[in-house]
Amino acid sequence: MAELVDGARRLGWVLLNCLVRFVFMFVNNFVAIPSYCLYLVLLQPLRIWDSPTFWHIEGIMFKWMLAMVSSWGWVAGYTVTEWGDDVRPISEDEAMVIVNHQATGDVCTLMMCLQDKGTVVRKMMWLMDHVFKYTNFGLVSLIHGDFFIRQGKAHRDKQLIYLQDHLDRYYHSRDRKWIVLFPEGGFLRKRRETSQSFAKKNSLPHLTHVTLPRLGATQVILKTLGAQQENGSVSSESGPPSQSGNKRKGLQWVVDVTIAYPKARPMDIQTWIFGYRPPTVTHVHYSCGRAFNLVIVPLLLLLFFFFRQSLFYLHFDILFVAHFML
Repeated sequence: MAELVDGARRLGWVLLNCLVRFVFMFVNNFVAIPSYCLYLVLLQPLRIWDSPTFWHIEGIMFKWMLAMVSSWGWVAGYTVTEWGDDVRPISEDEAMVIVNHQATGDVCTLMMCLQDKGTVVRKMMWLMDHVFKYTNFGLVSLIHGDFFIRQGKAHRDKQLIYLQDHLDRYYHSRDRKWIVLFPEGGFLRKRRETSQSFAKKNSLPHLTHVTLPRLGATQVILKTLGAQQENGSVSSESGPPSQSGNKRKGLQWVVDVTIAYPKARPMDIQTWIFGYRPPTVTHVHYSCGRAFNLVIVPLLLLLFFFFRQSLFYLHFDILFVAHFML
């Protein structure tokens, strides 16, 4: 009887905690998101008169919005341990960030990790599934200039064209530096079986905790934003001028980000909102590689990243079992 009462008490506390957190999140979103939109509406004359200053202010507010989301997890005891390469020294360089994808909580985890990485958060562009457009944060991302991509063979070719057009219109004009994408093309639980089947047919590594990447969007990004060639060699300065007036150098880095959850239990956005899971530490690994010296031959670049990601994910698959599941 005592155990039953104790269990009911714990359940009641969890439910009360979830209710309080939900009310707080609702009020938080109800105030913060309309405020963000209203300020930007009021600043539209500045956008016409001085566009760089407008997007600088928007970037600061966007960073605050991401910090707000990060705080939801931090208050619940969801913290992050980062290891691997230090990405702070390249925070002002242009980079493509590729991340493994397990659940909706991956985005929240990244928001938390990148808060202390200089101007990265306010100058970054996200590539997300189109479903995120219809969430509470979708309007903010839409205004910021993020790209929402539709999955599936029926949409693939058109989406790549839309992506290239989006990059041409917004990446340079808004002085973006980092572009973040999830090359696996979907959540781990949805793509694992298909990935393993493809790997078996093509003699590629059998992966369990990550899937083989899809490279359509990656190829478009590297082709559109990579350093351009001049007289057969890669130019150190290419592309339109940045908002500071300096000539842009194009993508200089590719950053592999691997997110590992304890016991292979990924967190979704509901966990971040309600906080019903006990405090946990998520591990995030960074691996940086130069990009500018590879864009000479796009096909070789494509093959390089395919095998680079495959081998890295195989290494992570082994590492995941050794460190996070035992």
